[in-house]
Amino acid sequence: MKDILLQDLAFSLNGRLWIESTNDRFLGIGRLELLDHIEATGSISKAAQAMGMSYKKAWDLVSSMNAQVRTPLVSTQAGGKSGGGAALTPEGKQVLETFRGMQERFRQFIEQETTKLCE
Repeated sequence: MKDILLQDLAFSLNGRLWIESTNDRFLGIGRLELLDHIEATGSISKAAQAMGMSYKKAWDLVSSMNAQVRTPLVSTQAGGKSGGGAALTPEGKQVLETFRGMQERFRQFIEQETTKLCE
């Protein structure tokens, strides 16, 4: 392939990984980041704020993810005297871990294919 490519240009592969259902995108890097922030802050509102995202957008993303699985990834508690909050369920934590592994394998694949491209 190197014979075809102009040698004075640097080429690399790039890509993004996401999981989608027949109805909607289920999980990608943005939703992964949102789940990370929810886990760290215990709040959808604070997670949205940390990402520069509206609360409604964050709520819609969480709602979409929860609707696409048997067991919700995020559990919520309504506000009030003791305050509200959100937390990842054990299934949510498992999905995060699994997707992070997929992301790492995808990164390695892109790196290997980039090396082959430039050989």
